[in-house]
Formats: sequence, structure tokens, C-alpha cells
Amino acid sequence: QVQLVESGGGLVQAGDSLRLSCAASGRISRYAMGWFRQAPGKDREFVATITWSGGSTSYADSVKGRFTISRDNAKNTMYLEMNSLKPEDTAVYYCAAGPRATIVTRMYDYWGQGTQVTVSS
Repeated sequence: QVQLVESGGGLVQAGDSLRLSCAASGRISRYAMGWFRQAPGKDREFVATITWSGGSTSYADSVKGRFTISRDNAKNTMYLEMNSLKPEDTAVYYCAAGPRATIVTRMYDYWGQGTQVTVSS
């Protein structure tokens, strides 16, 4: 069993940066992990994913070149570095863990409660 807790969200202006963290209660080294987000009135959408080793990453086109996913298995923590934030990045951001690094939401077994990111114009 893995419990995930996100932190680092907040209110920022367009062009600013934020770093989200996802701390796990159990060992995450055996799991692929991902970041997803959900804006009001919209479905949860894929943001980024990383393999268990951190050797491979994948990003949504909307964040490619601006966001960086990383992990530190020794600290049981995953990160999302977000640069050049835009108002359309406003959403609740969730971290997730599962057997494969995939963009498919239902393939992840464990989810955090989310952290709000609000980007003002």
C-alpha cells in the first residue's frame, strides 16, 4: 500500500515557476509515477509520467519544454518543476503511482488528494 501527498501548489502570476512535490508513505521505487491535473468542469488530464528508474519520461504536448518531472527514490518523493506558467495551467494537480508509465489515468493504482495551482494573468 502506498499513500501519496502532494505539496507546493499556490497562487502565482503568469510566467512564474512552481515546484510540486509528491511524498510517498511507502517505497515507490517499484512504481512508475505520473502527474495529472483537473481544471474546473474538465476531465482529469495527463501531464507527465516517469518510469520507476527515472530513466524515461513523457509529457503532454501542452507542458512539453516548460515542465520537468523527476524522482528521488531514496527520499520516496517525486517532483514536478513548472516554469513559464500560464493561466491555462490552473488546476488541481494530482500525483499517481502504478505499474507502468502511461498517460492512461485508470492504469494508476494510487492517487494523492491533489494540490491547487492557480496562475493569474
